[in-house]
Amino acid sequence: MSAKMLTYTNQNTPIHRLTGVSKLIFFVLWALTAMIIYDTRCLLAMFVIAIIIFAMSKVPFATYSFVLYLILIFFVFNQIAIFLFSPLYGVELYGTRHDIVHLFWRYTLTWEQLFYQFNVALKYAVVVPIGLLFLLVTDPSEFASSLNKIGISYKVSYAVAIALRYIPDIQQDFQNISFSAQARGIDISRKEKLGKRLKNIVSILLPLILTSVERIEKISTAMELRGFGRKKKRSWYKARPFRKGDYVALGLIVVITVVSFAVTFADGSRFYNIFK
Repeated sequence: MSAKMLTYTNQNTPIHRLTGVSKLIFFVLWALTAMIIYDTRCLLAMFVIAIIIFAMSKVPFATYSFVLYLILIFFVFNQIAIFLFSPLYGVELYGTRHDIVHLFWRYTLTWEQLFYQFNVALKYAVVVPIGLLFLLVTDPSEFASSLNKIGISYKVSYAVAIALRYIPDIQQDFQNISFSAQARGIDISRKEKLGKRLKNIVSILLPLILTSVERIEKISTAMELRGFGRKKKRSWYKARPFRKGDYVALGLIVVITVVSFAVTFADGSRFYNIFK
């Protein structure tokens, strides 16, 4: 873990220049749209748009690679679990049955199930890039000021900013504790067996938790001594007004949401059925 992950990258791109509020509204509407619809055509279009937006941000792969791998592992387990617990859910959903191969017991692979799980995979592919991008291109301080601007308490806004800023610190603490543990012979590298490696990682988590609690206590004390929260309002150093790019982004997400819902529910159903 040589590079810090999920850390704000300050670059001069159209995505970085958007205000925190416009990024938040875009992400919320984007995620809600992707979660509600099951129209494969809309999901594929949103996936292409997500890849284009991510490419425009020019975010280094190292800043999100580890988290992306974890998401992929969770995705694989989720897909397996869907099939194990509901192997014929696609058949029930689409009202037809086209068998591919019978595996064992009650497990028969069908085209309907594959199509349903393909749509679930598309939902991951649509939401994950924009979710990661939101964390990687949003300045915590500017985002806090944006939240406060739309009516959220500045105490809550500042807490969100601290949480975003704390992600790199946690990574640095983990690295330091990990190096100390390795110096004492506790190996968490790939050379160690998986079971032993997981056990060693768990042994590192307790010092990490204690370090985090101590850091939180110090921050709370420092903020209290500086009189944080005594007044109803505060000024923001990095507050920014809406610009042309923000209106374009908000207009784009509104169009995407409206068109996706219109296409999806044109026939009165959330599910695009290629089998009828």
